[in-house]
Amino acid sequence: MDITAENASEELRAQLAGVALNGIVHNAGTLLKRNTHEYRRNELQQLFLTNVIAPLELTSALRTALVKGKTSHVVHIGSMGGFQDSAKFPGLAAYSSSKAAMACLSQCLAEEFKEEDIRCNCLAIGAVDTTMLREAFPGYKAPVSAEAMGRYVADFVLHGHYLYNAKVLPVAVSTP
Repeated sequence: MDITAENASEELRAQLAGVALNGIVHNAGTLLKRNTHEYRRNELQQLFLTNVIAPLELTSALRTALVKGKTSHVVHIGSMGGFQDSAKFPGLAAYSSSKAAMACLSQCLAEEFKEEDIRCNCLAIGAVDTTMLREAFPGYKAPVSAEAMGRYVADFVLHGHYLYNAKVLPVAVSTP
């Protein structure tokens, strides 16, 4: 499904009607790498729609599907590029700022949802061997495989909310 489609959140809510969710992982992301003077407005809008607006809409739409009477967990996959005071790289201003917005969104949702026992956290992930990282940093060899990070995220969505809420947690062996 295209999570950026105007009716995506309503469509997903309808598809999951009656399903109880233990957690949600917002992993979709768009990379835009170019010098700031080369950005086009429509590209920036699409980037923020994918990386920030769609996760907000989807979380809102699925809020009632999160398990009642049991702590649920919403995990946003951020980036070390959006983590405050981390290393920043040329050409990634729009991407990094969208991931910083996602981190703040996660903390704001944690506050909104605390009475419902829904926890929200953001994992600011560093260098992981993905197509997106290879596109952003050609020739760089990431120290962590996508599979290893996937296992970590899967465990975190199921168990991380016991120890964390409203946190932006760096998960990085390195950044390029």
